[in-house]
This record gives sequence, C-alpha cells and structure tokens, in this order.
Amino acid sequence: MTENRSDQIARGRPGEAPGTAPAPPDLRRIGAGPDFWYPVALSRSVRKEGVAAAVFAGERIALYRARSGAVHALEDRCAHRQVPLSMGVVDGETLRCCYHAWAYRGDGRISQIPYLAKGDARPPRGVRAYPVREAYGLVFVFPGDPEKAEATPLPDVPAFASPRYRTMTFSRTVRCHYSFLHENLLDMNHQFLHRGVVGKLQPKLLGYESGPASVEARYLFTHTGGKRNRSASLLAAEGLGGQPSSDVMTIRTEYPYQTLDLVPEKADHPALRLWAVYVPEDAEQRVCHAYGLLMIEKPRIPAALSVAWPFIRHFTERVFAEDRMAVEAEQRAWDEQGEDRNHEVFSLILDVRDVLRANGVPLSPCTTADTRSCEGLAP
Repeated sequence: MTENRSDQIARGRPGEAPGTAPAPPDLRRIGAGPDFWYPVALSRSVRKEGVAAAVFAGERIALYRARSGAVHALEDRCAHRQVPLSMGVVDGETLRCCYHAWAYRGDGRISQIPYLAKGDARPPRGVRAYPVREAYGLVFVFPGDPEKAEATPLPDVPAFASPRYRTMTFSRTVRCHYSFLHENLLDMNHQFLHRGVVGKLQPKLLGYESGPASVEARYLFTHTGGKRNRSASLLAAEGLGGQPSSDVMTIRTEYPYQTLDLVPEKADHPALRLWAVYVPEDAEQRVCHAYGLLMIEKPRIPAALSVAWPFIRHFTERVFAEDRMAVEAEQRAWDEQGEDRNHEVFSLILDVRDVLRANGVPLSPCTTADTRSCEGLAP
C-alpha cells in the first residue's frame, strides 16, 4: 500500500505545501487509550498473600494476592491518611493498611476499621478498585471505564499455550513515550543499528495495510554478509549449519498491542512469534514499561533449545538495548526541543502515527513538558 502526494497533503503530513490543512497534533502529547487491558506486573511478582506496587500513566496501583489466590488491584492510597496500600498486609481476602490497619476488600470497600466506635464520624466508603485479570504470566488491569472492561477482550496470544513454542518473557522500563517503541518495531529499516549483532540485513517492504486501529507490514529479510550472532541464526531456524536464508517478517500494531511473526524461507509457520505492549508509567507518559512474550519454536531435539536458551536471551537483550538507546535518544531530543521536529518520510510510519493518535487521548497541558501552558489555570 502506498500513498500519493495528495493523500499526504490532505492528512497534514510533514512537508505539506503552504496553505494546506494544519499539521496533526504532536503524537508525543497523546496519551495511551485507557479502555484496554494493560499488564502492570508479572504474575510471579505478586506472591500469595503478598502486595506489589504498580502504576499506569501516573495512577499508582496496589496489587495484592488474597489467601484464595485471587489478585486484586486497588488505588494505592489509604482513604484515611493517604499512606500507600502497597505498604500494607494481606489478611485473608482483605488488604490492611500498614498504618492504622484499615481493611479493604478486593472491590475497594472498607470492611473494617478496628477502633471505630459508635458515634464516630462516618468513614469513607473506600478507594477505587480496578478490574483485574491474569493471563500469560502477567497481571492485567483495565484503567479506563470499568463498565467497558467485561466486553473488552484480553489480547489474544494463542502461541503462548502451544506445545510447539517455548516462551521467553521480557519486562523492562524504557525512558520514552510509548509511540517511539511502536515506530521502532514497525520500521525495520533501522537494521544498520544492529549491524554488530545481526550482520548486514537487507529488509524489503513487501506491502502493508492500515485501518482505524491497526497497521500490518510484511518484510522480506535477506542476510547479505557480515558477522551474524549465532543466536540470530537459531531464531531464524537455520539450524546448526547456519545456512543463509530469506525470512518473511510480519509486524502488526493492533492498538495498543504489537505482534511480530518471523517465517523462515520454505517454512509454513513462524519460527518465532512476539507479542508486546508498552505501558506508560508517569503522568507525562515519557517513561513506559515494555512487556514482551517471545515464543520460540522448539527444535526436533528439545535439549538443543535448553542449551541455547541463555544465548538467545543474551542476543535479544543486546538487540533490545540498542533499540532502547535509540528511542531514548529520540525522547531526549523531544524534551530538549519541546516538540516533535523529526521529518518522517516512510508512509508506513505516518500511518501508524495516525492510528496511535486516533486511539489515544490528549494529555492534559499540565502533564506535558511545557508547564507554562498551565499558568493561570489554578484558582
């Protein structure tokens, strides 16, 4: 799919002619749409009868696992003195604040105030509770309208439960707006960045499709020379012989998630599959937490993957570290300039920016870098 010049002008893209429609809003001032399921912790980090602190876009959340094993998510403040509930103690099915032992049910309602006497002032009803679910080894919360939670499906990751694949889980903080990571994964023209790890890779865009909430691109990857990390060869299913191959990679942003499938030459199914999401942490949404599930096909000899597993982990961490270096540099440039001044020419990335804008929500001026825009708003 390609666009002509008139399409780009009509959409107000960079380089438009004078007198055309205004440029679209700065994407880095668009927040993540809240009406989706977002992971905020690894399941294993919320131990039985334990508490863990989490966050979504500046909203602090206390996760606790009750004696029954169910996980609950509450606003991370006691309604009494505002002490974080993540500092509290699990008592059966309730969470007690560490300060005065006020007890909260999983729905956020106060179940007990130990010293409350007859005639004392009426206590508050409780704190906000978030819809919460567990899947794929992750704890998901629904930070938006709770009435939409039941009808909103969790992301579909069928390969996670498939006996064909073994899953590697990633959880890393990245100091950038989540949109930079969407662009980074979708735009495979940046392989020069990884030349020291994957050698010389020649990506060719075979085509892409876009819709109101999604963009999907297909690339043909050819290794044209240079030293290639052994783990890269294993991930491409080249086997122990390491024979060069051409791989087809399909990358999809299905808001707010991303997926990647890599199908080696002459194969009829992916050798690896990636699911990823980038969860904003701060109110300004200039820091996010990247969660990823990398599902790698098991070889005919199962023990071979076990031996290679730490090397594959090391390889993927190196690639991720290089990507993080680049996107954090992009964020620093935005911070220094106070706006997005980059000049994108790739229509695929212009399309995914449109998707992210259309499905996100504008950030309040008081949460952006330019605090001058908030002057005079306070009473």
